[in-house]
Amino acid sequence: MSDSHTRVESPSGKYLYVLALSALGVVYGDIGTSPIYALRESFGEHYGLAPTPANVLGVLSLIFWALIIVISIKYLVFVMRADNRGEGGMIALTALVAPPSEEKRRRRGILVLVGLFGAALLYGDSMITPAISVLSAIEGLQVATPLFEPYVIPITLVILVGLFAIQSRGTAGIGKVFGPVTLVWFLTLAALGISQVVRHPQVFAALNPLHGAEFFMHNGWRGFLVLGSVFLVVTGGEALYADMGHFGKTPIRLTWFAVVLPSLILNYFGQGALIIANPEAVEHPFFLMAPEWALYPLVGITTLATVIASQAVISGAFSLTRQAVQLGYLPRLQIQHTSAKQIGQIYIPGVNWALMVACIGLVLGFRSSSNLAAAYGVAVTTDMVFTTILFAVVARTLWKWSVLLLVLLAAGFLIVDLAFWGANIIKIPQGGWFPLVIAAVVFTVMTTWKKGRSILGERIAGGTLPIELFLKSIQANPPTRVPGTAVFMYSNPNGTPPALLHNLKHNKVLHEQVVFMSVVTQDVSYVPAAERVSVEPVGEGIYRIVICYGFVQDPDIPSALELVDQPGLDLRPMHTTFFLGRETLIATKNPGMAIWREKLFALISKNATTATSFFNLAPNRVVELGTQVEL
Repeated sequence: MSDSHTRVESPSGKYLYVLALSALGVVYGDIGTSPIYALRESFGEHYGLAPTPANVLGVLSLIFWALIIVISIKYLVFVMRADNRGEGGMIALTALVAPPSEEKRRRRGILVLVGLFGAALLYGDSMITPAISVLSAIEGLQVATPLFEPYVIPITLVILVGLFAIQSRGTAGIGKVFGPVTLVWFLTLAALGISQVVRHPQVFAALNPLHGAEFFMHNGWRGFLVLGSVFLVVTGGEALYADMGHFGKTPIRLTWFAVVLPSLILNYFGQGALIIANPEAVEHPFFLMAPEWALYPLVGITTLATVIASQAVISGAFSLTRQAVQLGYLPRLQIQHTSAKQIGQIYIPGVNWALMVACIGLVLGFRSSSNLAAAYGVAVTTDMVFTTILFAVVARTLWKWSVLLLVLLAAGFLIVDLAFWGANIIKIPQGGWFPLVIAAVVFTVMTTWKKGRSILGERIAGGTLPIELFLKSIQANPPTRVPGTAVFMYSNPNGTPPALLHNLKHNKVLHEQVVFMSVVTQDVSYVPAAERVSVEPVGEGIYRIVICYGFVQDPDIPSALELVDQPGLDLRPMHTTFFLGRETLIATKNPGMAIWREKLFALISKNATTATSFFNLAPNRVVELGTQVEL
């Protein structure tokens, strides 16, 4: 996609470094906290892998090349090219795969479903990341003294509850310290690693990929299974892509190669050097790298880093939810803006409390970060496979890349992705089932809502008059006209809103000025204000207005109507009344969906945020007209 389609311009100078520092705190929190547990888990008891120098060098080699291939090459060089007007992430990528043409959209329906399931998987990740990150940090207290062991879980729960409790206040104030604190964190990672590698510089032999190959040859199936824990070093890769719209490609790439990658490599290699020198340190290599006097400060900054990493995935869940709502895959939800300056800073109460309950349940259920590690990885590896497939489709259909190039590139990435996926999928009985269950529930809700809205639209459209026929009917039998402007909202811009027909049928009047309004969410991230509103007079004092938004924008009808410049049309708030339809849904055996899905759709619809609130309308200017619809 050409640069003309991106919303974020390439920054330069001082502004570039400010953005890079901000990106450090938001984008790299997840991947930056992996050193706390990733190497330790690679030598976990369940693998039976002895911490010999050969095995340590083999695992370090796998870690290094995973960071290079998956993050440096796949995401930063290639996947980040697939931006939807500057926005990235699974929903944005899915929107690129789904073209405007209805015929092509149907042909690519399976790819859209793949993208939706990938997006659903991210909710499971948003639940596991805070739980495993904070728990692993607090477990560092056990290294200092066993006296803290009974208090690890209670302290973790208190931090998690506090983290979710402050979400409603927004991240603007906290965000100012995210970048500097995370910079200190990465410098700490590098310093800890350097303190060990200077004593055993031979660990740099792991840069040679042959050590990774020999590791597989000597350990066979057990070596392959270790990939399930090695993968923990690249969790957070999807965040690079998802957060692209907030910072742009250049700051994210600069921060990775200048700060994050060197710090991670030094820390992992430092842990490896420590294990080679002292194999017993394999139980907690991250914390044991620090001198005894620095252990408590290290636990403190580790806790801060994990809170920041958790904040990033929580905010990501909010953003993902808003995009799904705008594209019609989730019902209307209460969305609160926590910043007057940054549109991306939002808070969704329902999602927030659901994540908190899930995190608490995970900590109480799994009780250690090692146990939680079994649940971690299945969702993210599946997402990475889906990302590779969807990226290849976008590169072929939008950019016209050659088939040979794409086959070679996608095959190379898929070999790595599927190896990680295969090593993680066997962890389903130990906890990997959790993100899959969450994804299945979210995916069912998404597809049920999308299909239900489609069926509902067809049922309503079946009794709708085309605008031309409605105009002829009122010309033949003019109704009584009353002062003011009536706005009738309806999803079909070519039909007469059912609410108008109900109002005319029961009240026998028509306002002097009537507006048929449709709100359309396009498959792009942003629609500029200049393209937001289109107005068309259709006769008899009736106007058709179509308001367009991108999938990361929140609809605000009063603000949009201020952009209308149509002579003679009075849209002043105190002279305008909004008429909305409100359907009562009845599940039947009519062709459409299974009865249980129809009942689910009706239940979701009943509990969705009202259109009045969602479109930011003044309640005292809204009239709702109800009707019953059989699904």
